[in-house]
Amino acid sequence: MDIQRIIRYALSLALTLVFLLHVGGIVNIPILTSLENQAYDARLKITLPRQVDKQVVIVDIDEKSLNEIGQWPWNRNILAKINNTLFDYYQIKAIGYDIVFAEEDIDEGAKILDRMAKGSLKDDPAFIKEYLRVIPSLKHDQLFAESLKNRNTVMGFVMNTGSTKGSLPEPVTELSKKTVDKLAIFKSRGYTANLKLLQDSAFSGGFFNNPLLDSDGVFRRVPLLQIYKNQLHESLALALTRVVTDSPPIEMVVASSDNSNDLFLEWVSIGEIAIPVDQQSGVLVPYIGKQKSFTYVSASDVLNKKVNKEVLNEKIALFGTSAPGLLDLRTTPLEAAYPGVEIHANIIQGILDGRILHAPGYTRGYEFILICFIGILLTFTLPMLSALYSTLIILASITLLIATNFYAWTSAQLVLPIAAPVLLVILLFALQMTYGFFVESRGKRQLAHLFGQYVPPELVEEMSKKMDDINLDGEMREMSVLFSDVHGFTSISESLEPKELTGYINAFLTPITKVIHDNRGTIDKYMGDAVMAFWGAPLEDKQHALHALNAALGIVERMKSLRQAFNKKQWPEIYVGVGVNSGIMNVGNKGSEFRVDYTILGDAVNLGSRLEGLTRIYGVDIITSEFTKHAVPEYEYRELDRVRVKGKDKPVTIYEPLGLLENIDKSDRKLLKQFHIGIKQYRAQNWDAAEREIFGLSQLEPERKIYKIYLERIMHFRENPPAADWDGCFTHTSK
Repeated sequence: MDIQRIIRYALSLALTLVFLLHVGGIVNIPILTSLENQAYDARLKITLPRQVDKQVVIVDIDEKSLNEIGQWPWNRNILAKINNTLFDYYQIKAIGYDIVFAEEDIDEGAKILDRMAKGSLKDDPAFIKEYLRVIPSLKHDQLFAESLKNRNTVMGFVMNTGSTKGSLPEPVTELSKKTVDKLAIFKSRGYTANLKLLQDSAFSGGFFNNPLLDSDGVFRRVPLLQIYKNQLHESLALALTRVVTDSPPIEMVVASSDNSNDLFLEWVSIGEIAIPVDQQSGVLVPYIGKQKSFTYVSASDVLNKKVNKEVLNEKIALFGTSAPGLLDLRTTPLEAAYPGVEIHANIIQGILDGRILHAPGYTRGYEFILICFIGILLTFTLPMLSALYSTLIILASITLLIATNFYAWTSAQLVLPIAAPVLLVILLFALQMTYGFFVESRGKRQLAHLFGQYVPPELVEEMSKKMDDINLDGEMREMSVLFSDVHGFTSISESLEPKELTGYINAFLTPITKVIHDNRGTIDKYMGDAVMAFWGAPLEDKQHALHALNAALGIVERMKSLRQAFNKKQWPEIYVGVGVNSGIMNVGNKGSEFRVDYTILGDAVNLGSRLEGLTRIYGVDIITSEFTKHAVPEYEYRELDRVRVKGKDKPVTIYEPLGLLENIDKSDRKLLKQFHIGIKQYRAQNWDAAEREIFGLSQLEPERKIYKIYLERIMHFRENPPAADWDGCFTHTSK
């Protein structure tokens, strides 16, 4: 046997070993997980049921309801009317609330009447009589609770919140600590549940959070059970299913391992219904179609009895929302914005229809054996075959794998792994066909030469695969630009020796560049202590604004740790200002016959530079424009001003990005709201009202420069009122 064939065998077996390590859980290969998820999604879409006897109807808090009834949350007396109408008029079987009612609904009028009845008018018979007649209608929580009693009502709640709030429903069962330790069911650290009055009045309750999200954030699995303090709680979908099937007890079918004391959950049974689950009680969501596959009825139409009785009669109702503003949209295999309430509907329908797919634990062993078989067979077969016969063998192998996998899915509702076996077949074929041959393409070498110093290596790799998408000649694109500059660099440079200054500059430019590269940015140029970067070219980036903002915050955070390192070297502290703007920019090669640079030009670029300069004036680290803000709604912002910058006549609103919405706590939101009210009063020339709001904030946060700016402007405008047609804009005359 020649050395070349031995090398080919060794390479193929090494590749097979890598796949086996992944399947065995020793090494994680994210791409294989991602491909398996995509393969699952593809099979799900192909096998969507054509006809389903839909038993679930969604009572939707839609835009129409919000317009007619008012913004959410509604008063509980309205919910009581809706609940009564659903049971008394429409005769539904049961209802599940995909909402948590954790706060009291306190009517101010009721509070005043209570104080009067207990105070000065407690001895007034006429008042007390009228009080007793009126007060029940003002106790909204009580009215809602009364509507829940003696009916098939299931209240939703959230587990694993890190705190405890509200009242949990009765658990499914109490488990011993020994049993809890053996089970892989998710253990919750806390919960946010409903008011005790409401939960006690309802028939039962179920959680609707999902701790089993896949790594790509897609809802493929949802747990049916969670544990809190040794108590087993059921999901909203399972609780509602049990209610409509005469509340049979929950039984867990588990298997034990010979090599450990662990218990492996395999099935959850309710009466005669057996639900296949994984060891974490996760059930594969049996989607029947894209959103609105179930019947949606507007909550306002239910309230006003405008829905035909046949639509809701004897149906299972889910009360939730599809309105984007109420943030209950989830990413699913079918759509990126799918109403969370409809996920529960799919699970309920799937359990009742017996359409739940099963991915039992032994499929991992099946995949391991299959990978071994494929690897050994093809390793020793392909080198002996011609290219034609090798191709035929590979095509036949892939066809057989896909066909048997699809048969198991459709006939036995069994989910077998497919991505790793098929990919291994393809890679082994590619390895054998291209052995000994590896030449970088000319285009890739050109890209590496042009962009290697300015974009991250992984982006160069991606660009090499999309050569047709790259235009170096110049074009107009929607992009984002970032400028960063060191505050007070002139005085810093004068305080350091030349060699120290070089080390100082390199010490902060390197981490800034890394942050930009980590966020898929392209370095345009270094200008002394300043850095210019852009997003959206040479490859298009639909999230260019988000990536630019992430980089801006990353730079500011990196400078915080850098200040500590500089302090140890007795170097001056470093603070940077960052400006970010988004808009139409001209991008391409610019220069002369002697030197050409790939760069960007345009008004949007100039505005980004001006925004960086304004950071010193407003005393903030980052300033972004209204255009970037609108492109990145995931962030919370502090509005700073409406300005005209030097060189531009059109005003622009500028903001300070504070971070992702979910990372901003309530107290900070309250201060932001107060400041924005102050700005609104300022622009309306209500100087006293504006001063009240902003002065209070300046006392709470005296270090924040923006408050001082507005208080000084208010003092000025009191003495020198602006013109009647003043638009609230401030003109900056310097860069």
